[in-house]
Amino acid sequence: MKRFFYSPIVISFLAVLSLQSCKKDFGDLNSPTVEQFLGNASQSQLNNLVSGAQSGMRTNIALYLDDVGSVGREIYRFSASEPRYVTDLLGANGAPLTNSDFYITNPWASRYQVVKNCNVLIQAATDSKLITDAERSGYTGFARMSKAYQLLLNLNLTDSNGIRIDVLNPDHLGPLVGYNDALAAISSLLDSAQTDLSTASVVFPLAGFDGFADAPGLIKVDRALAARVDVYRGLWGNALSDLGTSFFGLTQDFYLGVNHVFSTGSGDQINPAFIPQNQNGEVRVAHPSYAADIETGDDRIGKATLRTATASLNGLSSNRDVWVYTSSTADIPMIRNEELILIYAEAKIQKGVFSDAVTALNTIRSGHNLPVYSGTVDQPHLITEMLNQKRYSLFYEGHRWIDMRRYGLLGQLPIDRPGDVVWTEFPLPV
Repeated sequence: MKRFFYSPIVISFLAVLSLQSCKKDFGDLNSPTVEQFLGNASQSQLNNLVSGAQSGMRTNIALYLDDVGSVGREIYRFSASEPRYVTDLLGANGAPLTNSDFYITNPWASRYQVVKNCNVLIQAATDSKLITDAERSGYTGFARMSKAYQLLLNLNLTDSNGIRIDVLNPDHLGPLVGYNDALAAISSLLDSAQTDLSTASVVFPLAGFDGFADAPGLIKVDRALAARVDVYRGLWGNALSDLGTSFFGLTQDFYLGVNHVFSTGSGDQINPAFIPQNQNGEVRVAHPSYAADIETGDDRIGKATLRTATASLNGLSSNRDVWVYTSSTADIPMIRNEELILIYAEAKIQKGVFSDAVTALNTIRSGHNLPVYSGTVDQPHLITEMLNQKRYSLFYEGHRWIDMRRYGLLGQLPIDRPGDVVWTEFPLPV
């Protein structure tokens, strides 16, 4: 598969953001500048912006997964050169997370860099006279959907500390927006993207979007993301409605969806979440509770393979490697059908339609070599079952901590050492 990524475009935007105070009468003589895209952009230039945004979404995605995976007690990240993975992120001795360390500043900046790219794409497409109105709608729809996805990842980190939605003008940033209002704004962005895409006619060169790179396909992706936001907001009916126009299907492949893709090609990125098995020094291992709590026969134990020797650091140890991304070119899902099936189950549980919820949960169980659900069929027990299936189906995909926080269950996550803390949120970066 070809990888259409243009990282120099993203780098040029970062340079523009970093040099706001440098007033010059001449532009960058070696690289494209934002102004070149804001005059009368060609379709080729707009496609470069699309590819630059998609490429930027991968930057620091592994750090995001390490953040939420560590705080959510899914994994340990053992690093000989970086102790804060097992001190700060695990709340060692109750020392607070700081607002100036890499674990919040890097993923936060990377997501807003893509938001900046998307804002430029919207303006460039709006101003261009070289494309049709249907093409314009495609570019703006993709940009708004991508912005919403990036903002949601940052909100997942900072939670009640909020995020900035309006960052169009770096010299006059909009206000910080609280959690509920931020979710509403993200939902509105996704709705706007759907409206744009409904009148669009465009096919993008999107790696990892096989079957979803045209306007109808992007609407399905947009509605899948909208369903995720709906359950975060407790809008169960909306979630079911949005699933109905997404790529959700109880009989569809669990891995149907869209992905961040990687390659060994010149100038491209390899998957930073991949670490070979049985490695020493730089290690990513499963929390011991993953294997301890899993049901006998569950094939998802293969996501945490036994090591030849136990890995240990700072009073922590595990004998299982994280084995979710099994090569340097493995995809990292943005959203996939297995999550949508579990969103469907959650919405049906909350709506009291328990028979449909059990059907969905049994789809997951049967797909992983487990017998059908035999527990009590009521809301509390089915919520527990749903969260347990999400834990194993979406292991190290960035969901466990957010789900347990949504249900007020962070106190059930294991404390690894005396004095450790399970954080509820990250601070706003300095």
